[in-house]
Amino acid sequence: MLAGVNVALGVTGSIAAVKVVELAHELRRRGASVRAVMTNSAQNIVHPWAVEFATENPVVTEITGAVEHVELCGRDGWADAFLIAPATANTVGKMAAAVDDSPVTTCATTALGADVPVVVAPAMHEPMYDHPGVLDAIERAESWGVEFVPPRIEEGKAKIATEDAIAQAVARESSPDLLAGARIVVTSGATAEPVDPVRVLTNRSSGKTGRAVARACDALGADVTLVHGAVGPHALGRGPGVDGVPYVDLVSVETTAQMIDAVVERADGEAGDHEADALVSVAAIGDYTVEAADEKIRSGQNLSLDLSPTSKLLDEVRAASDVPIVGFKAETSGDDESMVERARETLRRADLSFVVANDASVMGEADTRALFVRERSVREYVGSKEKLGRRVAEQLAGAV
Repeated sequence: MLAGVNVALGVTGSIAAVKVVELAHELRRRGASVRAVMTNSAQNIVHPWAVEFATENPVVTEITGAVEHVELCGRDGWADAFLIAPATANTVGKMAAAVDDSPVTTCATTALGADVPVVVAPAMHEPMYDHPGVLDAIERAESWGVEFVPPRIEEGKAKIATEDAIAQAVARESSPDLLAGARIVVTSGATAEPVDPVRVLTNRSSGKTGRAVARACDALGADVTLVHGAVGPHALGRGPGVDGVPYVDLVSVETTAQMIDAVVERADGEAGDHEADALVSVAAIGDYTVEAADEKIRSGQNLSLDLSPTSKLLDEVRAASDVPIVGFKAETSGDDESMVERARETLRRADLSFVVANDASVMGEADTRALFVRERSVREYVGSKEKLGRRVAEQLAGAV
């Protein structure tokens, strides 16, 4: 998501500075190069050597005759984005007032003057965050295009946002707005059909690819709704880590019928004021359901289940809307020719923009091999699911 992006990371004197090493690692895991700038107060909390180790670059701790702020954040400077994380109330106020008394605030002024995207992740005690002057400073900086990543309000503190949310904000600010203003619905995860109050019929989908597509669409400027099915087979939560999705409108569903209803409502505008501009159907939707028992079925007996076919989400959406649709098709044959044939059948039946076909063996894995199937072309992709998500979002931009 951040491949090839140069991030200048400003670190200020919040206790949340202890998280900067992991944040730098997370940015780099997503492909970014990172160079850090630290205030004196930040250096009292985390040593510059630790930050140098995390970034594998020298740390700027003072502005010298080498004009580090211009080299990093000036016009034609190194940085594609300037991230301040954590940002104290002191730094937020000074940034909004163009006060340059530390390497971080000096880089902020330079970046804003040079039109370098600026992302700020505040961290402070909650009363400080609620101070009218701090709120005014945030509003003023936002009017200049500064992106603030809202803190987590817990235990009387405005705690710094998760690494995932911060990295996503940097990706959004440093990416081209190929999907700016577009309303994209993405389905992800598995559906689960109850057999009784305890058991369900489900599949092995982890939802990783769907979440990667949602992240990529968000990074390219879209307004994303993620309709997410079961994982393990519980609904996806908004907690920290790779499973958190703080950057999209999350709709959690369980059954195939619930997923179809949620998607159709958003495809034709029933769930809000506007119809969706596109649907990316990544979820592994169950093909069969069963009439659920009211009580737990006792173990130790031979049992037969009468399976009934479920409705096809793509067909239901197409009947209700002419929205552009990208489909995903998983097969188990291991044969490219067969995968392409099945993908094109779906492509024609539901009038899709294109289909991403892959082998079901990649379910739950971090990497994948996929075929982008159109009526007259097939293109192979091999790599991580994160980068596949970006590829799908970029291809989608040509259809909306």
